[in-house]
Amino acid sequence: MVVGVLHVECGLPGTQSIKDKRRVVKSLLDRLHHRYHVAVAEVAHQDSWRRAGLAVACVSTSARHADEVLAHVAHAIELHADLVLLDYHIEMR
Repeated sequence: MVVGVLHVECGLPGTQSIKDKRRVVKSLLDRLHHRYHVAVAEVAHQDSWRRAGLAVACVSTSARHADEVLAHVAHAIELHADLVLLDYHIEMR
């Protein structure tokens, strides 16, 4: 069994408050969970309305499969209209 973890740093240039940020982040997390069947959470910058630190986990029998799923998730985040993908990295455990 392999656990892949995607760590993502995002900027939210269009948000004006924590409430705006939560709306954008929650929408994204719900969409990623349902589309890719991964576990997602906001893990950093909870008090900042301009940044979000996200973690996405994928459990698989193959490291290659987990890497592909997480790469697709990273690409989906990059295409999200309300976010700017600042940095990401994938690790396998």
